[in-house]
Amino acid sequence: MAAAAAPVPVAGAGWWELVNGSKAWQDGIFFSLAALYGLIAAASFIQVVRIQYRVPEYGWTTQKVFQLLNFVVNGVRCSIFTFRRQVQHVNPEIFQHVILDLPGLAFFTTYAMLALFWAEISYQARDLETEGLRSGFYTTNGVIYAIQVLLWVLLSYNPNPIMIVLSKLFVAGLSFSAALAFLLYGGRLFFMLKRFPIESKGRQNKLREVGRVATICFFSFLARFIMMCFDAFDKEADLDVLDHPILNFIYYLIAEIVPSSLVLYILRRIPSKLQLPNYHPLSSG
Repeated sequence: MAAAAAPVPVAGAGWWELVNGSKAWQDGIFFSLAALYGLIAAASFIQVVRIQYRVPEYGWTTQKVFQLLNFVVNGVRCSIFTFRRQVQHVNPEIFQHVILDLPGLAFFTTYAMLALFWAEISYQARDLETEGLRSGFYTTNGVIYAIQVLLWVLLSYNPNPIMIVLSKLFVAGLSFSAALAFLLYGGRLFFMLKRFPIESKGRQNKLREVGRVATICFFSFLARFIMMCFDAFDKEADLDVLDHPILNFIYYLIAEIVPSSLVLYILRRIPSKLQLPNYHPLSSG
């Protein structure tokens, strides 16, 4: 194992391996991820409370549900990374996959709701029926979770590398479809709004808001798709192990933490008491 190599690569590889192999570094990075997720969860919870206090008569609007799901997803991620070392020793091993994979599915559902909201606006603007969109959203999510549960069951009975690869490719496929959904529905709504006269600052803000959120979410899910493909076929890119903390930090920072923070900041406005009771905002424009 003492093969000679060029000085610079050896130094770089040694630093990478030193950090990855250090229990102190592993715990430090995982606790840092837990803290970042905890901050996002707290921000989402505060938004839910603010919306409920400001307009309790609106009930469970899309905006409130979106913020609540963000709180749940990020809160669960925070708990997982807080106890990441204990999760790695959960038995039977299939429960490790469930614990680590389920928040990713919930993240997909949370942001798919955003794409659904935009699709409904686009359909309403063209006088098209929107009921099929919402029922299709629920049906699609039900099928997705059913397939994932089936993969977990098959993996528990036959824990071979092929099943693990299929499970990770399934998540990669979901990420790619989500990226396309944001490109399609976000882009469609953006250009639809752009065709209208920009007669107010509110309309300008809404246009910028849709463009920014669609771009952020597209690149977030595209990055997740690319990383999950590497994760499926390259052991060095495995995210479900303790000794790849740097990779975990980079992946979750790019795929979830930074995008969630930016989207929640962009959609931080909440509805005022003067708005119509049948208005169901996502960001309050």
